[in-house]
Amino acid sequence: MRKRFSQDQVPSLLLRIGLAFVLTYAAISALREPAAWLGFVPHIVMHFLSAELFLKLFAIFQLVLAAILLSGRYARYAAVLAAISMTGLVLFNLHSLIITFRDVGLIFMAATLFFLER
Repeated sequence: MRKRFSQDQVPSLLLRIGLAFVLTYAAISALREPAAWLGFVPHIVMHFLSAELFLKLFAIFQLVLAAILLSGRYARYAAVLAAISMTGLVLFNLHSLIITFRDVGLIFMAATLFFLER
């Protein structure tokens, strides 16, 4: 049977799809072209893990968040984790704000999703 969405569920659905797309794209890109993403790995992380391993683990984390967002179950928690991880990305890469400024909008999208989900 086809699941129908009420009109008040549409904003949450659109936010979940949008965030899941961004997370999935970033994860796949980092796995396929890690060299393009190495500059965004915080230096403090490299005291504990290699940048390449961190990118792989972070990509898996992003794919899991995307799957949770698309499933709709526990989306509220995935939204918080997405907002926190994107905030960390922006804060640790202030020198690259010309690129990461877009993540600020995504942080607010994830925060909005947190408040929309029940």
